[in-house]
Amino acid sequence: MTEHVCEARGVYYRTNTFSAGRPTLVLMHGVSGSSSAWKAYEARFERQYNLLTYDIRGHGKSRKYPRCRDYAIRHFVEDLHALLEHLGVDTCILVSHSFSVLIALEFLRVYQARVQGVVFLSGEFDAGRHLPARVLKALLAPVALLEHFPFHPHPGRHVEYARYLNSGDWNIPRMLADVGNTTWRVYLYCTKEAYAVQAERLLTNIRVPALLMHGKKDTIFSVQNSIDMATRIPKADLVVLDDADHILVLNRAHEVGDAIERFVHRILEEGAPGFRAPTRAGDERCRR
Repeated sequence: MTEHVCEARGVYYRTNTFSAGRPTLVLMHGVSGSSSAWKAYEARFERQYNLLTYDIRGHGKSRKYPRCRDYAIRHFVEDLHALLEHLGVDTCILVSHSFSVLIALEFLRVYQARVQGVVFLSGEFDAGRHLPARVLKALLAPVALLEHFPFHPHPGRHVEYARYLNSGDWNIPRMLADVGNTTWRVYLYCTKEAYAVQAERLLTNIRVPALLMHGKKDTIFSVQNSIDMATRIPKADLVVLDDADHILVLNRAHEVGDAIERFVHRILEEGAPGFRAPTRAGDERCRR
């Protein structure tokens, strides 16, 4: 895997050597995290698939923006679209966890023709519909006032998640490492903007195969979310892990990796259109 920066979007990303005829997997982390959460998956899959892992805006080594509106989900979607265009990727399989499930859903709304299949891990499709969420949404309303204060974030880094394997949903050391890296401002902005996503009507219009995985012990997004999504998405497979929590990417990497591999095989067996290698290394606005 090699590191790159797309200066036009301020997005840090990693790729392996893309090869024609292989599926392209895009691995998307959750709020306050970074692409380093996918290290085990990169090691497992880099000889099988074309891989793109990246830090979503405001996270890891990607650019941090000072305004709340810069974290509207549509901007995350356009970052991803710009990366695919920059790399010459026609179609891909999205693998999303937690907050990035909302990004993947909105990407499907706008660019579904670019998606061959989608994986939703510990997902949500309308975080603001529950009463506790509506209360929190109201409490977050003044967050945009932070824009009136100076914002000088330190350079981003990648958390070494090997230190936090098997940590629970509310593990304080891991959360402090994450939010300290992302900054509280960006974390609050993203949380506020997450409540603007209402994707229930989209679910029945998702035409590509979907894999949903969720832990029964998830205390951040209820497993019922994935159950509800699976009943609405026409080509959905649902995997529920009885003894798993929200942190599937770190805590259940082997099972998640197995499920992703089976899912990709399913897509290929169903006669997916051919995947191609990128046609260009980038343009003058981006550098390695």
